[in-house]
Amino acid sequence: MPNRVRLNYRIIFHLMGLLLLFNGGFMLISAIVGYFYDDVSVALGIISAGLITIFVGLVFMFFTRDHKKEIQKREGYIVVTFGWIFMSLSGCLPYLFTGAIPSITNAFFETISGYTTTGASILNDIEAIPNGILFWRSTTHWIGGMGIIVLAIAILPLLGIGGMQLFAAEAPGPNADKLHPRITDTAKRLWLIYFGYTVAETILLKLAGMSFLDAINHAMSTLSTGGFSTKNASVAYWNDNPLIQWIIIVFMFLAGTNFVLSYFAFKGKLRSVWKDEEFKLYFSFILGFTVLIVAIIIFRADVSVSSIDHPMVLGRYESALRHGLFQVISVITTTGFVTADFTMWAPFATIIFFGLMFLGGSAGSTSGGIKVVRHLMIIRNGLLEFKRTLHPNAILPVRHNGKAVPKEIVFNILGFFILYLLAWIIGACGLASMGLDFPTALGGSASSLGNVGPAFGILSPVNNFDALPAVGKWWCAFLMLIGRLELFTVLILLTPFFWRNR
Repeated sequence: MPNRVRLNYRIIFHLMGLLLLFNGGFMLISAIVGYFYDDVSVALGIISAGLITIFVGLVFMFFTRDHKKEIQKREGYIVVTFGWIFMSLSGCLPYLFTGAIPSITNAFFETISGYTTTGASILNDIEAIPNGILFWRSTTHWIGGMGIIVLAIAILPLLGIGGMQLFAAEAPGPNADKLHPRITDTAKRLWLIYFGYTVAETILLKLAGMSFLDAINHAMSTLSTGGFSTKNASVAYWNDNPLIQWIIIVFMFLAGTNFVLSYFAFKGKLRSVWKDEEFKLYFSFILGFTVLIVAIIIFRADVSVSSIDHPMVLGRYESALRHGLFQVISVITTTGFVTADFTMWAPFATIIFFGLMFLGGSAGSTSGGIKVVRHLMIIRNGLLEFKRTLHPNAILPVRHNGKAVPKEIVFNILGFFILYLLAWIIGACGLASMGLDFPTALGGSASSLGNVGPAFGILSPVNNFDALPAVGKWWCAFLMLIGRLELFTVLILLTPFFWRNR
């Protein structure tokens, strides 16, 4: 009988403690916002949550301080998966302690929706929630956007621990592009770009007319491709201020682009950006689907654009272009902001947006979904199958950016795609078994797994996920988790061979 694998549990719990310290620290920052914008009771509730989280983290780190400073791939997967769970569990405390969300089920759903950057909410009146809690809610997006694990490995050298295994498990997309040979320097550069974009959008939104608190909340939600808003109507609240929506469009596009390309652009290597095949396809998808949706809005929409915008600032065509482009980028990048209920435009538009939920942004971005590069590899491999049929002895590798892609990576992408579709079908069947209608079950599963946010049926953009039964919220939370960590990272823990030496 195979022996059970021996894991370095001390390093696992030590890193759990480190993540909890990060989480508690961000809670204290939110408490400061609560103190200045709300009453003292809100600030005290968040402070209590932060101190408890920090205390538990310190206890974990104290009792595992003599850990072996090495981490293998198995420990990496465990730390990533359980790190997200521990962060979500501790992240519930500000909601519970302030009474903003008194239900544990609802609080956990809102929290994991934040960390996974899904943006699905159970709040029926967002504007009644204290500002300190809204700031914490957006902060969970911001932390989860680039991955708390990437943040952690940036400081692991201080502990004498290498972080390659963690980055391999957490980095979004089928491969982790490196900006620097040392993985910690890569993480620092990614976070610097991420932080810089957040600051830039905050300033621009403030100058465009948002309050400072609304601006920083929406900047954190945009760059994380999360979608939590401070308004019940989401970004539709600013339909009379097109400049705000155009700014968010630009930063959603950047957030859905590989952050490595942003680094190249800042270094003046613009040719490297335009030569990237995934970026060109990503840009083409946005352009093509925007043209299609804008045409639907102008010629076929059941609800006229004039009923969306008040007042009509620059005319029908600007409004159609803005709403169409906004919703296409929002869904492709899995941000989930809305400027209108796109399910009411036309049935054909609804089908298009449903398909876009499976697209996803670029690998190396903060977006969810399958990712554009995987679609590109699948399409190219499929086309090569025609040539292989005619020339069975020919060596015809799949190429990306001029380089042959190893067969192992192609097989991994095909396996991921099949597993993703199976997870979506099983997720939809699970929701349907709870009595949900067909559009709600299919859309809810696709939205949760792709970390999109708005869905269809009773989960449409003008509704929220509070309509789900309690078991449905836990089920969607699980789909969000496996979708955010790209299936294999979580599901591999459920296999017997993961826990065995052979």
